[in-house]
Amino acid sequence: MGPRVATIARDTLETQIEVTVNLDGSGIGRLETGVPFLDHMLDQVVRHGLIDLEVRARGDLEIDAHHTVEDIGITLGQAFAQALGDKVGVRRYGHAYVPLDEALSRVVVDLSGRPGLVFNVPFSRAWIGEFDVDLFHEFFQGFVNHARVTLHVDNLCGDNSHHQAETVFKAFGRALRVAVEPDPRAAKMMPSTKGSL
Repeated sequence: MGPRVATIARDTLETQIEVTVNLDGSGIGRLETGVPFLDHMLDQVVRHGLIDLEVRARGDLEIDAHHTVEDIGITLGQAFAQALGDKVGVRRYGHAYVPLDEALSRVVVDLSGRPGLVFNVPFSRAWIGEFDVDLFHEFFQGFVNHARVTLHVDNLCGDNSHHQAETVFKAFGRALRVAVEPDPRAAKMMPSTKGSL
């Protein structure tokens, strides 16, 4: 299994984004999204997923953060898919439960080759500082559509929206880490009875 690194650039009338991902990193992030709370959340993925991630984004933030957050999800998904390659020898499935004080979230991922998102996060309020919590769904939808993964995100309890979000992103990082790990018992095997993912 060679280096699993990819860089993707996305340039539209609304956003200019470049993402570099190393799935076998050591948890180093260089995050300049223009959306500070998203930087904070992506840093959770980096640290807890042991993924090296660089994101540089400029977007139409004078309107709102919608295009920027969604397009970062899209670009990250494209980079993730490219870095992952043919998926031979990986575990394929990953899950994690992560608590933070009163909040608890579960994230389950399948590197299925089929985009699918189930997102059950009943945020206790609509805004975390200046961040619209609706944009988390847009981020994950963009990611799964372009990473071509099945992702279930469930916040099981919590009444502090910052804690709810943070447990989601920490669990997302941990679940990805497990799913992309090389499986020494199946080093040259495709983790599917179909023979491809």
